[in-house]
Parts: sequence; structure tokens; C-alpha cells
Amino acid sequence: MPENSAPGQLLGKPLAIVDIGSNSVRLVSYESQSRAPTPTFNEKALCGLGRGVAMSGLLPEVAIVKALAALRRFRVLCDTMRIRDVRGVATAAVRDAANGPEFLNRAERAIGCKIELLSGQREARLSALGVVSSIYKADGVVGDLGGGSLELTDVKDGQCAQGITLPLGGLSLMDLSERSPKKATKIVRDTLTPVKALQGLAGRTFYAVGGTWRALARLHMRQRQYPMNVMHNYVIPTRDALEFARLVERIEADALLSIESVSSARRPLLAYGAAVLEEIIRQANPREIVISALGVREGLIYSRLSPEEQAEDPLVVSAREFNQLRSRAPEHGEELFDWTGRLIASTHLEEDEQDKRLRHAACLLSDIAWRAHPDYRGAQAYDLVANAAFIGVDHPSRAFLALAASYRHMSSEDLVSPQSRALVTARQLDRARILGAAMRVAYNISAAMPGVLPRAPMICEKGQVILTLPPDLAPLSSERLQSRMRQFARLIGGDPEIRTSA
Repeated sequence: MPENSAPGQLLGKPLAIVDIGSNSVRLVSYESQSRAPTPTFNEKALCGLGRGVAMSGLLPEVAIVKALAALRRFRVLCDTMRIRDVRGVATAAVRDAANGPEFLNRAERAIGCKIELLSGQREARLSALGVVSSIYKADGVVGDLGGGSLELTDVKDGQCAQGITLPLGGLSLMDLSERSPKKATKIVRDTLTPVKALQGLAGRTFYAVGGTWRALARLHMRQRQYPMNVMHNYVIPTRDALEFARLVERIEADALLSIESVSSARRPLLAYGAAVLEEIIRQANPREIVISALGVREGLIYSRLSPEEQAEDPLVVSAREFNQLRSRAPEHGEELFDWTGRLIASTHLEEDEQDKRLRHAACLLSDIAWRAHPDYRGAQAYDLVANAAFIGVDHPSRAFLALAASYRHMSSEDLVSPQSRALVTARQLDRARILGAAMRVAYNISAAMPGVLPRAPMICEKGQVILTLPPDLAPLSSERLQSRMRQFARLIGGDPEIRTSA
């Protein structure tokens, strides 16, 4: 194995990013520098470097000791994983503290790599790039709430405006308000009122980045008994977010439902994160709040890619990697995409850019559960897709992909979870059924092997669904294939027919 390779690695060289924040110090390793980076290891230490910096101007010594110990541990972990490409970044607490430069020198010796001290604007840009790279056609304002600061950046059409940084991090607010939520609310209001970045947010999306806001979203998700556990791209309607923020500010953190899902060290920050969110909603009136699990670290990876790599669709890249790792014959997934494309073009179904990219991903994911027992392939396919570390896809689209993967294995509607169907529109549910049924026909004639589908087109023509087999494949016309043809034809509206070409 090459020196820089890691066991189970798909492609490229692994890399790791060490993020020294105001509240936590975190190590995240990635499979490769990819358009859709997949984390392979994630560990953090809640050190509280930013605690008291707003008042004393110094990083507390007890926090420094914890942080340096964590960095030395991270260095050993990187060596264990044989990762040579290690990058470090430090944010608001180190930036603002008088003893920040001294700490940075000690930190670099502990981790064994250069640590970039991010300016406020640089931090805002990287956080915004993390959102741009991971949310399909992001349009709104990115807000990255850390322990020491809040960064705000307008994003649209894949571009980021110049961001700003404000001293509204959870730890900073706690110190400046002397732990008074009422004082904190006034500080937030006075600080945000003149901010121009929020003035163009009305009717658009606010993208919330940072551990405190993710913790709030996790509580909201549990409160609603939301049927999907993926945090990235979780949407909270504005009115709902406002009411929930008020609730968090008003009552003790330990009294909140599902509070056990939030670490005890982060619970005191929830009320301050809620205060910032409430004021942003009040002043800017966004259409919705969208949670992004990706931020500065992923923005840094994205910034290192070539323009050609940045232009790739991260959802298709992720699906293609899954296809390479788990399918019997990865080339078959691309042939299935072409085969279904010709089929869709012959029907009454309209397909826009979003529909096409989802169909492409669904075809690439269609065979990833083949190793499961036949009775459970549909359920496993659903779980694999619904919970995969995909980016560039919202929750309804993720549910569509999971349903299509499930329908590819199951024809009985009763076997598909009603909770999962609740996430999709009637149109998406119909398309998932149709695509799954078409896949069932395709796999019956191809046995998941490449080279068959290009020779056996299925199209809709004059009220008929016609599958044409070349003479050497004519024996495939069995009762099982005819049954699957009938299932598909019922969904699309037509009479099935299997022909043999001349």
C-alpha cells in the first residue's frame, strides 16, 4: 500500500483538517480531496479557548492546556491513519486574544503542521464556500455562529459576496452580557441593526452553520419526530424557527425535550444561539432557515479544487463513488441512466435539470444493496441512501432517491414506510415508483451487467410500452419479465409488449 494511502480509501490521497475554534478543537479526516469529501474520522475536544477572551483579552491557560493536549492526540491519530496532508486553521478566539500568537506557535509544534490564522473575512468566505459547495443552488445569507464570532456572507449563483464578522459568538455573548439573556438580546439587536448583509435576506434563505445552531436544530428535529436523521439541509420554516428560538431562550436548557442529545458543555450556549437566530429572523425576515453541516473545513477543501472540479455536481460524484464501492458492475449504473433517459424522453413525463440529476444519482445507486438478503434489500437500500453522507441534495430529494432505490427491489406499496413518503411531494412519489419499476425491468434483462441495456431499449409509443430484445436475448422473455413489464405499464399508462428485433 502506498505510504499516503489509507485502508478502504476509494481514490486520491487522504487529508485532515484541524479546526481550532473558540469553543472546540476538532480533527476531521477525509477520504480524499474531492468535490464531495467524505469524512473518515471526526473527533473534537470542547476546550473553551474563547471563554473570557471578550473580557480579559487572553486565552485562558486551562483551555490552552486542553487544546494542546488535543492537538498532540490528533497528531498521533493522523500518523496512525497515515495522513501526510494535514492543514490547520484557527478562528476568532486565537485571532482576538493578545496571547494568540504565542499559543499558535505552541499549537503548530503540537500538531506538527502550519496553522492558518483566519481573518474574519477569510473565515466568512470559507464558511460560505462550504455552503455553496454542498447545497444545490444556494441563495441567501450564510451565518456561521462560533464561540467567539458570527460571520455573515451573501451567496447566490455559486458566488460569495464579501463577508463580515461580528463579536456575537456564544461564548462572547455569555461574557459580554454577564450571563444575562436579556442583556444578550440587546447586544445582539444593537450589533445586527446596521448590518447591510441582512437587508437583502427577506424572502430568501438563511443558512445556519455552527455547532450551537446544529444542536438547536437537533432538538427541533426530535421535538417534531422528524422522519429523517440527517442534519445537513434540514429546513425550519421561519415562523417555526422564531417560536422555537423564543422557547429555548425562555426556559432552562435541561428542561428542553431531548436535551440529552446535546452535550452538557454546549447546553449553556443554546440560549445565546437562539437569541442571535431570533434577532436575525426579526430583522431580516428570511423565508426559511436551512441547517448546513458543512462550513469552514469543507470550504477550505472546495477552495483547493480546480474550476473544473468545482463545477462538478457533488450529488452525482457521491453517487458515483457509492456505485464504484458497492455495485456489482459500476458501468451498468451509467448505462441504466442512458436507458431510462431514452425511456423518459418517449413518455409524457417532463424532466427538468433537477429531475435529470436525481435520476442520474438514482441509477448509480440502484445496485448498492445487492449483498443484502433478498427479503431485506429494499429496506437496506432505503436506509443506505436516506442516511448516506451525500451533499447537494435536500431532504425531499434524498427521500425520493431512497424511495426509488427501495422500489427498485420491492413492488408492494405496503413495504415502504409511510413516514418516508411524507417527505416527498405526490409528483416525487409517482416518479420514484415509475423509476423503480423501470429499474426492475432493466435488472431482469441485464442481471446488473454492462453491455445489455444499450441493445434492449424500452420506450413508450402510441399507448404501448415496448421492450425490444435482440434475437440472442429473446429467451429472456419470461413470465417474470412480462410481470415486471405489466407493473411498469400500469404506472405509466399503456399496454406492455416485448418484441424481438430483426
